[in-house]
Amino acid sequence: MIDIHCHILPGVDDGAANLEHSLEMAKKAVDEGITTIIATPHYNAHFQNSRSSIEQAVTKLNDVLQEEGINLQILPGQEPRINAELLEQLKNQEILTLCNQNKYVHIELPSNHIPKYTQSLLYEIQIQGITPIIVHPERNVEIIENPDVLFDLVNEGVLTQVTSSSLIGNFGKNIQKFSYQLIEHDLTHFIASDAHNISSRAFHLRGAYEQVEKEFDIKTRYQLQENPVLLINGETIMTNPPKPIKKKRFLGIF
Repeated sequence: MIDIHCHILPGVDDGAANLEHSLEMAKKAVDEGITTIIATPHYNAHFQNSRSSIEQAVTKLNDVLQEEGINLQILPGQEPRINAELLEQLKNQEILTLCNQNKYVHIELPSNHIPKYTQSLLYEIQIQGITPIIVHPERNVEIIENPDVLFDLVNEGVLTQVTSSSLIGNFGKNIQKFSYQLIEHDLTHFIASDAHNISSRAFHLRGAYEQVEKEFDIKTRYQLQENPVLLINGETIMTNPPKPIKKKRFLGIF
C-alpha cells in the first residue's frame, strides 16, 4: 500500500516529535503493509516548512531507514493550508508538490469554512497543470453542512482524499457516514492515513480499505488503492463522474 498523506518527518510539525518517533511510525507502517509514504508536513501559520528543508529531511530519513533495515520508502510532499498567495507560491516553487512532480498538490482547508476565493484559486492552479487534492474534506464543517460545495469543486476537476481514521469511525459516526457518502457519490479519490503518531493518530490504512470493501465492493477498494500508485508514477487518476449528495439522505437527518 501507498500512503499519500503522513506526518512522519521528525521534529517539523505536530507529527513525529523526533527520529525515534519517526522510526516507530515507519515500523508500524511496514507492519500494516505500507511500502511507500509521501511525507506531507504542514505549511501554515504555525509551521513554515520550506521546500528545501522537507527534501533534506526526506533524504536523511530514507538514509536512516536503510541503515535500520526498515523496508519503507519516503517521498517528499507538503500539506499547505489554502491562502490567497498559494498560486504565486506554487509558481515560485515555494510549495512542494507531491513527489516533487508538479502534477498534484495537497490543499488543506480551514476546518470550519471554505474561503470565498477557493473555487477560483483551485481553477487557476489547474490552469498551471497542477491538480489540487483537498485533504480530509469529510471533516470540514461547511462541506458537511452543504456537500454541493464539494460537488462543484470535484465537478471542475479537483480531487479529494478522505482519512482512514474517518472511515473506521475514529472521528465519530457522523463523519464515518459522511465519508461513506463521499465514496458512494464519487466525491473522493484517495484514502490516506494523515498519521501523526502510532497511538492517537495512527495509520489504520489496511482497516480502512477493508471497511470500504465491506461497505461497497472489491472494485471500489481497488480503485481507491490503485490511485496512489498512479499518483506517485505521475499518471492520470482514475475517477468517475461525481454525483451530488441529496440532502434528504445526508447523514439520515433529513
